Amino acid sequence: LDAKIEKAQLGIRARNIAIEQLSDTIIGKGNTIESLTERLEREREAMAQLLRKTNEIDDLSVVEIILSNKNLSDFFEELDDFQAVKIALQGSFDEIEETKEAVAAEKALLESKRIEEVELRSLQELEKDQVEQQESEKQRILNITKGEEAEYQDLLKQSERTAAEIRAELFALRDSRAIPFGTALELATRAGNITKVRPALILGVLTQETKLGENLGTGSYLTDMHPTRDKPLYLVITQNLGLNPSDMPVSRKPGYGWGGAMGPGQFIPSTWACYGGYINTVTGDCNNSQRNLGWDAFWAGPWVYDASKDRLRVISGKSSPSNPWDNQDAFLATAVLMKDNGADRGSRNAERLAALRYFAGWNNANNPSYAFYGDGVMGHADYYQRQIDILGQN
Repeated sequence: LDAKIEKAQLGIRARNIAIEQLSDTIIGKGNTIESLTERLEREREAMAQLLRKTNEIDDLSVVEIILSNKNLSDFFEELDDFQAVKIALQGSFDEIEETKEAVAAEKALLESKRIEEVELRSLQELEKDQVEQQESEKQRILNITKGEEAEYQDLLKQSERTAAEIRAELFALRDSRAIPFGTALELATRAGNITKVRPALILGVLTQETKLGENLGTGSYLTDMHPTRDKPLYLVITQNLGLNPSDMPVSRKPGYGWGGAMGPGQFIPSTWACYGGYINTVTGDCNNSQRNLGWDAFWAGPWVYDASKDRLRVISGKSSPSNPWDNQDAFLATAVLMKDNGADRGSRNAERLAALRYFAGWNNANNPSYAFYGDGVMGHADYYQRQIDILGQN
């Protein structure tokens, strides 16, 4: 635990250094763009002066040239010089513009990288908080046992609870009232029988989401939800369920992306669409599978609810639309998504990877910065599996 905390702290410090360096580089790129812009303006002014001078020359008649005591050859040589300078200036314009565009592209890339580093730092801070909670438990045990293994084992034995105590213990849920563990296990077992996902793993995911929610707090769909991807769908979902969108709890926007996740399973509206039966009427699907529309146009809708496409309703045999804030639907939705992510294969690696996909999506599941989430889920799942095993022995 000490090593994990130190690793998380070092990671946060490394991110801070990287963010500071990127910020300095971005400022440097901005200064370069500013100096290029000033140089471009100076050369444009020089070109304007040349053009005015050229126009003056073009307006001169042969008589005026002769009366000005200018040699014709000198006059034409001067004119050729003007033309050469104009051509050189135009080439300089093009070069400066190309350089400016290249530097602007580099700056945009650096800004994107800086945002990513800030998001990863937020994730590492969550990881540190989670490990520090485990550290508190470690210190409690050490204070009681003074580090003696025999006393630690005696403490564990004394801590074993009866089946009745386990079932009565409250199981906390995100954006919902806590329920008895026995009830939670029944919901997880039912969902597990349908999906072949281990009930302890379902409970582990829901606990991990709840603990993250405790750290982040509850937000508002108006400020914390993705404005184009999720907000239009959210309004359709709440309207279909007969709910006031302003009254329903959604997750607060964290430091690593958008919030707006709904219910114990923490589904964002754009993900819930394919589980709760919401169809874009233009494309006829929930995920723009044929890429017939740009994503902003796709998420804008219009959206309708189709009971035959409501996977949870079809699976459970309900007579009403699936509801992300309903415990039974939330447990089943979590299990179905974990099955879609490969958790039904049963191996520990498959379960952990499925949990990472649940949190970060398929593209980011192998990013080391997200590892804490998978480890956390598996730790909770191990705890619940021990409780389930005790219940099975009684």
